[in-house]
Amino acid sequence: MPLTVLQTLPALEVGGVERGTVEIARELARRGHRSLVISGGGALTAGLVDAGTRHYAWPIGKKSPFTLLLARKLRRFLIEEKVDVLHARSRLPAWVSYLAWKNMPLGSRPAFITTIHGPYSVNPYSEIMTRGEQIIAISGFIRAYVVDNYPEVDPGKITVIPRGVDHRHFPNGFTPAEYWLAQWRTCYPQLRDKTLITLPGRITRWKGHEDFIRIISVLKQEGLNIHGLIAGGARQNRRRFHRELKQTVSTSGLDSDITFLGHRDDLREVLSVSDVVLSLAKTPEAFGRTVLEALSLGRPVIAYGHGGAAEVLNELQPAGLITPGGVAEAIDKIKDFLNGPPKIAPNRLFTLENMLNKTLTLYEQARSRN
Repeated sequence: MPLTVLQTLPALEVGGVERGTVEIARELARRGHRSLVISGGGALTAGLVDAGTRHYAWPIGKKSPFTLLLARKLRRFLIEEKVDVLHARSRLPAWVSYLAWKNMPLGSRPAFITTIHGPYSVNPYSEIMTRGEQIIAISGFIRAYVVDNYPEVDPGKITVIPRGVDHRHFPNGFTPAEYWLAQWRTCYPQLRDKTLITLPGRITRWKGHEDFIRIISVLKQEGLNIHGLIAGGARQNRRRFHRELKQTVSTSGLDSDITFLGHRDDLREVLSVSDVVLSLAKTPEAFGRTVLEALSLGRPVIAYGHGGAAEVLNELQPAGLITPGGVAEAIDKIKDFLNGPPKIAPNRLFTLENMLNKTLTLYEQARSRN
């Protein structure tokens, strides 16, 4: 019997939460289920609708106490649309969803599922994400974080469903199209014949950009023919830090050795031409998608050994794990990898197919319990 699934999230801009929502929505529609999404809209809305999902533009992520008043409207929506599964993916939409859901008669409630996408600050506001009848944790790290910080939560209702990559989009040994390579050479002639060390990710203080600059500086001082790439843009509230990083590069004499690429819609191609990819997050990341994408393409990765990145590397390329904050370790490991690339195991666990199958199975099981 087809399911009717409603996902709620603040908006449909580019990000991990949004990407997961779209992937699940597309698969629901492909399998003949009714896929509904409530969000504030955004860049991904058109593609979502084109793939067969009905989208409703509500200000469900607007940070205001009045947003909670949407709960009554949502409760009517759940009843009218005969929703089988209500899946909340972010804290404020989860509060609206929970308030709507809990005031419905027991026999007519949909199953209520939450996904915890990150190590949220531990407080009553974040606690809403643990109130799902079933909780999805996107990594073992997130599951442990919930168990450690919310001891009242039954661990049995937490299911780990890692994010995954589509092998069709990130095939091992991928080579960019010739037109892309030609444009790349034209835009960045300074990279010709250089060994490329890449740090992907948005420019923010916890991503390890200062460590990256130190790493490149030492490697250049040791005479290696390398060039550092910082692949990621800076949001408005991070522009000052962006300027600080550029100033550090200049005062370190590295203007011709480190290139800021800005936001990239072609990160797959950038990763594929990189010789080594780094993940230097100062605090543990929930999953570490760029680590997985690089490994899926067959590119060696070196990462601080904590959070979701450590889980991915332990499975696919454990030789790349180093102590968090270990700049000297990173430098030695880069030199090792350039002398002899590490073995990367086939990715059979962190796949898009697994993520989709496990999530839809959980939906079916949740409906059967109601």
